[in-house]
Parts: sequence; structure tokens; C-alpha cells
Amino acid sequence: MSYLRGAAIVALGFISYSPVSMAAEAIGEAVRIRTEVRGASGPLAVKDPVHRDERILTSKSGLGQFVFRDGTKLAVGWGSSVVIDKFVFDDSNNLQKLSLRATKGTFRWVSGKSKSTAYEILTPAGTIGVRGTAFDFYVGGDGTTALVLLNGAASFCGPGGCKQLTRRCDCVIANRNGNITDTRRVNRRILETLGNEGALPFLSGNQQLSGGFGWVGGGCSLRAALPIPPTQTERFTPEPEKKQAPPQKPPKPNKPEKPPRPDKPEKPPRPEKPEKPPRPEKPEKPREPEKPRQEQDRPREGSRNNG
Repeated sequence: MSYLRGAAIVALGFISYSPVSMAAEAIGEAVRIRTEVRGASGPLAVKDPVHRDERILTSKSGLGQFVFRDGTKLAVGWGSSVVIDKFVFDDSNNLQKLSLRATKGTFRWVSGKSKSTAYEILTPAGTIGVRGTAFDFYVGGDGTTALVLLNGAASFCGPGGCKQLTRRCDCVIANRNGNITDTRRVNRRILETLGNEGALPFLSGNQQLSGGFGWVGGGCSLRAALPIPPTQTERFTPEPEKKQAPPQKPPKPNKPEKPPRPDKPEKPPRPEKPEKPPRPEKPEKPREPEKPRQEQDRPREGSRNNG
């Protein structure tokens, strides 16, 4: 009997230290679920709570939208994994710390009403600093991280230093080795650089967000992105800094082509002259009558031979 009582105590102790019970503090809830999104206790549905230290996983077509107690919004796109690492309130019920650890996938963050210093997002390539902000970020399978600013300001710090994002649609890409690009405006070539056309689905339009999640993405759309063949491994090679070329003179505007001259109207053909009537033939002159010949043998009168 004592043996069974001891086993029950051990079992209760194990349950009390299980991840679900340790993460019993609800810090937010799911407001939209598409396909399959899982938490520590299994598949999540709309209005299900999320807890501190809970890992959220999405399927290859999954999408989850969450709102935390301070109003912060987090969208988790397909093939993603993220842990809500810290969520600490002070005695005045103000958020002191909200920390996420994003292992892989694609995400959209919209800050809540807490101070910007309370937020921190950890990725394999570095840390995203929040400045009262909205942004998308992507974490590849090899740790390559891309950050696109949508509103406010943000920073990205890794082994290779820090980059500040202060303009809408600013973008940086970094990897585990400390390589990080200069801040530049996002364009459709970012998907080619990341080697994954599904890297930023909220900007390319491959996944649609609802409510207060979708409005912040306007102006940085990648809907015109060309299809890129999938690759087995994601590679990242920072582009070398290009020397600024001297300003080129603007090309001279082409002279407008002269309009073609209108064709001259063809002259009407001259009317043919009427043929002259043939001249009437002159009548033949009548022949003169032949003079009678004088008879030579006839002697003339008074001739000497007569006699």
C-alpha cells in the first residue's frame, strides 16, 4: 500500500513539472487558425490560450494569429517554430519583458502598448530590437534571417555588428557567421537571395492576414515576385559593396520624327486627242485626149511632087 502511495506521489510530481503545467500562465490567445497550428497540449483553435514557455508549431500550410495581453500581435506563417520565452509583468501590471525565440519560419510582429525596451526577438543569426514597430521577419533552416521594416523603427544586431532600419520597407539579411547586408529597400530579389519563394508570404501575397495584422504590410508588397525554383539548401552570400559610379549625363531626348509628307494627288490623265479624219482623196485629173496623128503619106496640097 505504501508502495502505491509513493508511486502516486511521484506521478503527481512529474505532472506538476510537465511543460504544460509550468506554462500554465496564459499570456494571450489565438484569434485565427488555418490548417494546423500546434501548441504544447496539441492542436490550437480560435480563442485557445497560449502560455509562457510554450512552443508554437505550424504545418507546411499552417497559419496562426495571436494577440498577447498587452495588445502585441504575432502572426506565425507556414512551417514555423517559435517559443514565447519570457512574459513578465511588474506589480503595476505593466509588461517588463516579452521575449521570443524564433527557430525557423516566417512571422509578422506588431508592437502593443508596452515600452519598446520590453520587447526582444531572438533568431539564430542575431537579435531584433523593437522600437514601437511593425515588421516581417524570416528564419531559414540554416539560420539565415531576413528583416523587413513595415512601420516605426527596428535594429538587428549579430556577431557582425548592428544595422538600423528607420525607413518603411528597409531590409537586412544576416547569417550565423556574422555576415550582414547593408540596409536597403526590399524588392523581389530578396526571395532569390534567400533561395525560397515562400520566405515572406505576407508580403508576396501567398498567405493572407486578417484584422489588424494585414494593414501594416502595404507599400512593401512583393506580389510581383517572379517564381524561383526551389533549392535543396538555402545559401546566403552577402553582396559586395559596389563603388558608386560617377553620375552619368542624362541622354539627349530623341528628336521627334517628322510626320511623313502627304502624297501628292496623282494628275488625271490627259484626254486623248480625237483622231483627225482622213483627208479625202483628190480626184484623179482627167486624161487629155490624144492629139490625132498627121498622116505622113498624104501629100500636101501644092506640093512639088504633084504634077
